[in-house]
This record gives sequence, structure tokens and C-alpha cells, in this order.
Amino acid sequence: MLKLASADELLNICYERDASDIHIVPNEPPTLRLHGRLVRLEEFGELSPADTERLFREVAPPRAIHELERVRTADFAYAHPKARFRVAAYYEKGSIAINFRLIPYRLRSFEEIGLPDHIKRLLHLPRGLILVTGPTGSGKTTTLATMLDYINTHRETHIVTIEDPIEYYHEPKKSVVSQREVGVDVPSFEEGVVRALRMDPDVILVGEMRDLKTIQAAITAAETGHLVFSTVHTTGAARTVERIVDVFPTDQQEQIRVQLSTNLVAVISQLLLPRADRPGRVAAFEIMIVTPAIGHMIRDRKIHSIESAIQTGQQLGMISLDNHLLFLYQHKIISREEMYRVAQNPEEIAARLGEQLPETALARQII
Repeated sequence: MLKLASADELLNICYERDASDIHIVPNEPPTLRLHGRLVRLEEFGELSPADTERLFREVAPPRAIHELERVRTADFAYAHPKARFRVAAYYEKGSIAINFRLIPYRLRSFEEIGLPDHIKRLLHLPRGLILVTGPTGSGKTTTLATMLDYINTHRETHIVTIEDPIEYYHEPKKSVVSQREVGVDVPSFEEGVVRALRMDPDVILVGEMRDLKTIQAAITAAETGHLVFSTVHTTGAARTVERIVDVFPTDQQEQIRVQLSTNLVAVISQLLLPRADRPGRVAAFEIMIVTPAIGHMIRDRKIHSIESAIQTGQQLGMISLDNHLLFLYQHKIISREEMYRVAQNPEEIAARLGEQLPETALARQII
């Protein structure tokens, strides 16, 4: 049994094994999230509550210690020599537990994350709202960082980010970059957007559109001549539009539809799937570019028609999730099982492949 020396030792293992996360929970061994699967580091044995508290105090700034004591949860970033980590500390069964999410120091290219090159033209727009959506752990932050790095490299702009916490650091290149952390530099996402408008910004990143006021502030920023990026925890463009509209009271929903129809530029939805060709994960994308026709669908409550518009909008740079899944499968990048597991219309994929729908996909439909 190995003796656990420090938090940095564990985080080094996380980095060296290319894990996305490490979970520290009392009475369990440290556990990696490796290419989507959990791998226990049994060689360290079970961690005691005293162990987990010591590991937390090794990495936590004073404000996070106070926050954990006050509200029983704390989010912050930690700079390890080899990578940054987003840290979520919390109490469970009266003891401290921690999740570390690895954030590489090196920003990734479009090619590395699989984002199509034609998205780059959207990054030269002077104004509008671009959303990156997907479940937790789907790579939204990495995609946003890649797009901001492209702007930083190719445009002379002032980029203002509001993040909780700051994950990727952007060194100024062609652009000036101001990165503000919620709880440290600004009290909230909403307040961060409002204050950013007084800073002569060209580009604004809102780490997450969590509530009505933040959503309204982000849309207003796009409306007043800024290129705004943000994330939403949804899967698919149509669901994203519905989620945003549903946040607002009924008497405000028509107005928000009009604002979205004229200010939303694109929705990039993504999932991370285990690769079949080599260790690691790959992103599957759905990309909706808001054309005048899609703008009318949003304004006229015809959200159900968006999926068809994406299917027929390939020449405009759109791609449906199922088409991208089929591409990844046919190029042997993901397995048949993964393709069917996350497909929106598995029967259509089976028909295109000229095969029977697998039993696992049938079971999913029944459920």
C-alpha cells in the first residue's frame, strides 16, 4: 500500500494518465475518470475523512475554505505545475469530498477538438450570440477556449471573460484579454456582463447562462454590438432555444423569441464519446447556424422545425448530431454501440445503414 504524500502527487497521476477528473471521497480510494470510465487507485487504499480534509486544505485558497464552512460547497481553480484544475469541494456524510477537473495549460486547435474550420468565419462577426451546449463534462469549456484563442490570435479586439472559476488562461496576442472570476473580481455573472459593457469590449464570454438575469444581460450585450459567447446545459439546438425561452415568464416569452431570432448566431451542441480507434474521447457535434428561415422558426414558435432545417442546411455549415455520429462510426472512430446509444433518431440511422435496429437501441426507445 502506497502512502499518499500530497494533493500534487495525486494530481500528477491524473495528468500523467490523461484522466479528465479525480474524485476524492472519504472511505474510498482516489478514483480517476479515465476516458469516461472510473478507475480506482487501489494502491493508495481508502482515504479517511482526515485525509480528504488535508488534501482540500493543501489546495484551497482562504476564501474557498470560508465558503465551504459557510455553505458546505466551494468552487475554485488550482494551479498545478503541469495543469490547472477546476475544483469542486463539498460535504458528504459530514466529511469533505473533492472533485478535480483537469484543465490543460495548452490551448487546443480546431483540428485537435474536431471543430469544423467553417466555424472560424463566425468568429470574425462584429456582434451576435454564439452558444456552446452539452451535458456536464462534454468539453464545452475547451471548445469556448479554442474559439477565444482563435480570436485572440487573428483579431485586434478587447476580450472580456466572466468565469466561475477561470479555467484556461489567455495570454494577450493580437487582442487585449481581461479575465474576471465570479466571487473574486465580480459578484455574479449578471453583474459581470453589465460591468463588462463599460470596459469597451468587443467580445464577451459569459461562462454559463444560469438564470434569467444573466441570459437577458448576455442577449442585451449581443444586441448592443458585441460578440457574446456562453454555455447552456442542454443537448441540441432546439432544446436550447426552448430552455432559454422557458426561463422567462409567459408575458416576456414573445419578446425573448424576437431577441433570439435576431441576435442568436449559432448553437454548437456537443457530446464526448469514447474512441474505438485508440484510447481517448472524441466530440460529436450538432451545429445550427441561424439563417433567416431558422430566425422565423424561433420567432413563430416553430421550434419543432429546427431539426429538419439543420438536416437540410449542410451547405450552409450545419450538421445534425446523427449525421456526425454516422460519420464518426463509418470512419471507425466510435463504435456501433456508442453511435446508437446517443443517436437522436436511431431508426433512421439503421435504415441508412440497411440494418436492423440493435436490441439495445430498441430497449432505449421502450424506456
